[in-house]
Amino acid sequence: MEERPSASLEPTPEQLRYAAVLEKGMYLGLACLFVTFALYVSGVMEPYLPRHELSEHWQKNVHEYLTDAEIEPGWAWTRMLGYGDFINFIGIAILAGITVPCYLSIVPLLLKKKDTISVVLVLLEVIVLSVAISGIIEVGH
Repeated sequence: MEERPSASLEPTPEQLRYAAVLEKGMYLGLACLFVTFALYVSGVMEPYLPRHELSEHWQKNVHEYLTDAEIEPGWAWTRMLGYGDFINFIGIAILAGITVPCYLSIVPLLLKKKDTISVVLVLLEVIVLSVAISGIIEVGH
């Protein structure tokens, strides 16, 4: 006799919504990476660092590289989006930050189910991720 999978193995509506938002965000980030890379390698956008100078920086640690190239750390890259070697950070930021919209997308479903504990946990997770993304708190280096 063939066993049927239990209903508990079926994804919940929250899991399906999270996955749908994650998929859209992943495709958006990936598309941004392809487009911005094409702008960079085609020469449509001039790079901040000329390509022939890149190999000079490969052996440096991050601090040395940023100092020598006169690049500010953190979110300063947003002021450098006019350069071909910085515009690709948009796709990276989308991919790195898509978790926040994923979590926020499930809050209405949790509220509808009156799952207050999960709503609180999701919102706390969004706060923690947002603070981490913002760079308000610096740890390490």
